[in-house]
Amino acid sequence: MKQTILIAVLTMFLIASCTDNKPTAQEPAPIDTIPMMVMQIQKCAKLHTAEVHVHKIVTHDDQMKLKGSFLQKEFNIILPVGQRKIAIPMDATLKASVDFSNFSEKNIKRHGDKIEILLPDPKVELTSSKINHAEIKKQVSILRANFSDAEMANYENQGRAAIINDIPRMNIIPQAQASAANIIIPMVVAMGYPEENITVSFRKQFSVKDLPTLFDAKSIAR
Repeated sequence: MKQTILIAVLTMFLIASCTDNKPTAQEPAPIDTIPMMVMQIQKCAKLHTAEVHVHKIVTHDDQMKLKGSFLQKEFNIILPVGQRKIAIPMDATLKASVDFSNFSEKNIKRHGDKIEILLPDPKVELTSSKINHAEIKKQVSILRANFSDAEMANYENQGRAAIINDIPRMNIIPQAQASAANIIIPMVVAMGYPEENITVSFRKQFSVKDLPTLFDAKSIAR
């Protein structure tokens, strides 16, 4: 009986010794969420983030003039044959977007539990423009020819150019940037990052001189 008790005690001691020496299980490695984040953001593709509707009136006023020189003196005479005036109302739509098709891990920086996302440059498109022909106002002297189709087309092009030049004053670029951030941040929060640890930034602060690189000239609607 004593021998049986002794064997049982020794068996328990050996089991306890093996248990103490057994290496503890390692904690699972944290999941790398960056590739998943890149894949989810790429799904946004071309994200339209801001839209502006513009109403502009293009005006033109001309008089017939006779220019030349006589006895080495320049002259510029307004001929008394009347003048022409025209006011052309135009409506246009501008859209800003951020294209995520080339978004990659290079656009994401992680510093511990904080993450920074660098968004692609926004682009602006003139998606539509039209003349309200019913509201065109013309004043043409009886001695002058009416405005030709070529002249009307030229004035319309001038109107589009004026709208494009006004883009920096329309605040559409900051709107596009803020809207893109408001869409991306919830996606990153859903992956486990606290909102206060997320920073969305852009390559630079864009100015008027950056407009040629931000405007898509191919988008000009006719």
